[in-house]
Amino acid sequence: MPSARIVHVFTDEVSVVIAQRGAALPAICHWGERIDVADDAVLASLAGAVLSRPGAVILPEHAEGWGGRPGLSVHRAGVAWTPVFEVESLSLGGATLAPETVVQKRVSALGEGLVALHAVDRWAGIDLELEIDLTSEGLLRTRTVVRNDSAGAELLDVLEVSPLLAVPTRATEILDFVGRWAFERAPQRHPVAMGIHARESRRGRTGLDATGVIAVGEPGFSGPGGDVWLLHVGFSGNHVHAVERTDGTLALRGGEVLLPGEVRLATGDTYRTPWVYGSFGDGLDAASSRFHRHVRGLNRAARRPRPVTLNIWEAVYFDLRPDDLIELATAAADVGVERFVVDDGWFLGRRDDHRGLGDWIVDPEIWPEGMGPLADHVRATGMEFGLWVEPEMINPDSDLARAHPDWILRARPELPPEARFQQVLDLTNPEAFAHILEALDGLVRDLGVAYLKWDHNRDLVAAGHPHTGTPAVHEQTWALYRLLDELRERHPDLEIESCASGGGRVDLGVLARTDRVHTSDNHDALDRARILRWTGLLVPPEMLGSHVASSPSHATGRHHDLHTRCAIAFLGHFGFELDVRAVSDEERAQLQRWVTLYRRFRGLIQQGRVVTDDGLASLRGVVAPDASDALYSIVTPPHSADTSARVRLTGLSPRRSYRIEAALPSWLGPSDYRPAWVDAAPALGSDTAAGPVFSGSALAAMGLEIPLFAPDRALLVRATAVGDDA
Repeated sequence: MPSARIVHVFTDEVSVVIAQRGAALPAICHWGERIDVADDAVLASLAGAVLSRPGAVILPEHAEGWGGRPGLSVHRAGVAWTPVFEVESLSLGGATLAPETVVQKRVSALGEGLVALHAVDRWAGIDLELEIDLTSEGLLRTRTVVRNDSAGAELLDVLEVSPLLAVPTRATEILDFVGRWAFERAPQRHPVAMGIHARESRRGRTGLDATGVIAVGEPGFSGPGGDVWLLHVGFSGNHVHAVERTDGTLALRGGEVLLPGEVRLATGDTYRTPWVYGSFGDGLDAASSRFHRHVRGLNRAARRPRPVTLNIWEAVYFDLRPDDLIELATAAADVGVERFVVDDGWFLGRRDDHRGLGDWIVDPEIWPEGMGPLADHVRATGMEFGLWVEPEMINPDSDLARAHPDWILRARPELPPEARFQQVLDLTNPEAFAHILEALDGLVRDLGVAYLKWDHNRDLVAAGHPHTGTPAVHEQTWALYRLLDELRERHPDLEIESCASGGGRVDLGVLARTDRVHTSDNHDALDRARILRWTGLLVPPEMLGSHVASSPSHATGRHHDLHTRCAIAFLGHFGFELDVRAVSDEERAQLQRWVTLYRRFRGLIQQGRVVTDDGLASLRGVVAPDASDALYSIVTPPHSADTSARVRLTGLSPRRSYRIEAALPSWLGPSDYRPAWVDAAPALGSDTAAGPVFSGSALAAMGLEIPLFAPDRALLVRATAVGDDA
């Protein structure tokens, strides 16, 4: 039996071992904790054990005896549906590897950990290019290009591409997420069972109920610890995340969900899959940090401080009056806002959500002098000017729909059911694409728009090409990407927020082209604590739209004091969604203090490593890369029999001592139990040398005692290193 090509790529914390023998496709023999192997024979033994199992390869083949989900599902008019590929070449970092080669390489830069191969099935007429990449952050990612290489006239139908990322079978617990509007990313846990646990999203966007990531790990894995593997499909259209358990194999699976006939390749045509990402860590925090570092390396949001943002939606809804908005902008600037965003209702005929989408023209009835005076006033106060748009949608009651009814996606002669009185504009139509691009380009140019809140308020239902009825979700998604790319190329400083009925489009496909996400339409402080925590598995904090809204919450009707609302929103891209004209003088002073604090600490939030703990009192924190500084948002639980809880401040250096500062709510009465540090801690940001000091090891192991007399409140704690490392 011929020896295998073996590639061991690794970072400081993660190893991936890939083996490929003869003409067969490669398998991932190890993905997880960093291993040090000095003897090539040890790697060869590991590879041999894995390659001896049927279907161990990254794209398992039915024809080779794999009884689970095939890695590639295709057919050509009902034949060529059991492909068998022969590898013709394999390379690492661009250098071709000879057969019977063992390579071990530390990955420190883009492309160094990229294993690329070319394979063919000559009988079926299919050409395959496969990439398996370990990034310098420790993310494992893969994508595939399928090409119809047949000389015949038969089309090649691609049904599914689902790579197999094998993990150890000791990972016996699954974590995924459910949701709906205003209740995104609620966690659920369950044991791994034989078979496939699949979470499909067929909504034409990531989806409010989409899992976002799926995790499998050792029982009881948490933020601080327990080996865990995460999978994410970096695509904004239909997709699937899955865990598959078969005899001897446990794997994460994922990819794009293709509708019937959606990808039909003529000779020479190709289909490229989205990237499928995997992240391993000792605890969810470690696995999550790899996603954060990767996104920060790609995204423009990391290049400048995140401006404090006010969005006017919950302040005025559709009641837009120029004089009122100028007054609101003045009040926003007075509390320290740096970006002022005009939400829905500014364009032609838009008085409610029944009409106007598609007519991206400033409404002369609302704005007889245009929006220029408001935009100029906003900039004169020192703020950026932002605008809400929903470019992918169209109201049937609009001038655009009346002029171009053939620009609306539909699978049948009749239109799909309306949602929020709207349909979906066919961006795959070059004329419709050009019309929207020029409208947006003109708005950004003429009004000096620095920021677009880009919304998407309905699922794609029966979304077919209007002239043929064939499915359009795949092409529509890539058309969106082209639209975003072209607009950003024309306006390099323009920032864009991904919003979709709240947090309905959060994925690495759209995050490669936008600067933050609207995490939810629900600004209720307690719900937001959960939504921020779990959306933050994928998205770094500075890209999580995190606004303080009015009380009672417009989504839930619950009341929360201003301190709690600010403390929970603080560890994100901080801002407001309330009428700052209507707050009291005392509340205005509080908002000004919170803005001052955010400006001071946003660099830490933007660069720090996120840590979490889901104990009796939940914690979410950000720790500086050198562990010299840290901020923790702590939420007290509902009433219980306990009067206090200890909350561990993780992520600190065990060899250093830390002084504690805190922003505490006024919820402790004079007779309530107060831990000594509460009275000793200076106010957050006070810059005093005084305050209680604890060792980093004690704060991580024992934590701070938090009084629990007042439920559902929040406090913000800072730990600052005192002296140098011991």
